[in-house]
Amino acid sequence: MRVHFIVHEAFEAPGAYARWALRRQHTVTSSHLYDGDRLPPTADDIDLLVVMGGPQSPATTTAECPHFDAVAEIALIAACAAASKAVVGVCLGAQLLGEALGAPCLRSPEPEVGSFPVTLTEAGREHPLFDGFEKRLDSGHWHHDMPGLTTDATVLAASEGCPRQIVTYGRFLYGFQCHMEFDEGLVQRLIESAEGELAALADHGFVQPVEELRRNDHRAMNERLETFLDRLAAEYSAA
Repeated sequence: MRVHFIVHEAFEAPGAYARWALRRQHTVTSSHLYDGDRLPPTADDIDLLVVMGGPQSPATTTAECPHFDAVAEIALIAACAAASKAVVGVCLGAQLLGEALGAPCLRSPEPEVGSFPVTLTEAGREHPLFDGFEKRLDSGHWHHDMPGLTTDATVLAASEGCPRQIVTYGRFLYGFQCHMEFDEGLVQRLIESAEGELAALADHGFVQPVEELRRNDHRAMNERLETFLDRLAAEYSAA
């Protein structure tokens, strides 16, 4: 499987997504936009596009962030969807996926930073790619916004702070507002990048203090993510 990562910032690395792709010996390519890499010109050489998070929003302009071209990313995501390629959007990536399909992102009811449970909806519990998952599982979070919903989108998981944590937009199209890819090193990089933000959010109910962020154990959610990705890859290959 040819997996391409779009990475907006060094501190928003693919984490468990990349480890899964390498362990399964998929062909891995990346666009590290913060380092000057270009986006793929077409969807032709991609089977699975993974669009990572970042501090930007779909409304961020190139004047505000020269290495982030939301219009170009949305066009690539739309091309992948139109070609029946698989797309997984994470946080900002989930919002861009919704935008590419005609659903503008929205502000989340609550900001979430840390490890909090997400609950599978009835549709999520019945979905074959989440078969056997716990109804409630801890997941990483670091966001203010959430993806929009198309008329045929289905919410597969929600949290107390955000009603759209995992969304499917089609057979191979998934948005993860939550960060199931987090690991200890990635969280530390996020902490270092966001000291002021964390201080400003300290009084919010779904924002953990730095010491707690560092103590969170992400291994179980990483394993669930790998199971989901294995099933997505198998379904895509079978098609």
